[in-house]
Amino acid sequence: MTQTFTPNEMMTITAARALRNEDVCFVGIGAPSAACNLARLTHAPLITLIYESGTIGTRPNVLPLSIGDGELCDTALTTVSVPEMFRYWLQGGRITVGFLGGAQIDRFANLNTTVVGDYHHPKVRLPGGGGAPEIATNCGEIFITMAMGKRAFVEKLPFITSMGHGVTGAERRALGVKSKGPTRLITDLCVFEPDAQTKEMTIVSIHPGVTREQIAENCAWAPAYAANVIETPPPTKLELEVLRDIQARTKAAHAA
Repeated sequence: MTQTFTPNEMMTITAARALRNEDVCFVGIGAPSAACNLARLTHAPLITLIYESGTIGTRPNVLPLSIGDGELCDTALTTVSVPEMFRYWLQGGRITVGFLGGAQIDRFANLNTTVVGDYHHPKVRLPGGGGAPEIATNCGEIFITMAMGKRAFVEKLPFITSMGHGVTGAERRALGVKSKGPTRLITDLCVFEPDAQTKEMTIVSIHPGVTREQIAENCAWAPAYAANVIETPPPTKLELEVLRDIQARTKAAHAA
């Protein structure tokens, strides 16, 4: 029987599949947290999940509302201070994958979480970078999860909060940043990966039922396509069951 799923479920499951058993992963709240815990509960039971608050090896039974959620500390192997988290773990190169998202992104996977509009007279003032700029440059590689739309996928960012591959694709190398940067941009419509030469984010797979016209309607630049674009494998019954189960547990726990 054909499984029905939402675009958000497709995005979360696709992100989970990219994670490996041996990864040490810097987790974000929301879709990244759901993806990382789905991976832990399915194909990557030994993955090490780290949240910004200092919880290491956490195995939450429900998805946290924030990095300060007690569920993270209660189920962690250990909890360290935030300075130790950033200096020893992150800047020490001990984290293989970091998850990021943002209000806006450009074709080189630079992220804006600071302002929309002119910096001094913005249309919208956003929360800011937090630890994202350090995560972007110090994790071995970066996975980005974002729903597509022209307000989010923009031709030019008004402000770069977290560097992806720079404004030309060459800036990471020029600045001596040795980590890979964004290697996957996982959306509700498709998956991008950086072109080997230009570093422009390029579509490598399209989710089931999605057309190139839909992608164009939701992206402010003309997206590049790889030579061989595949259809993203649809969610399996197990993936959907596990994801929906942890989301249902989370909803029940937070409603109590």
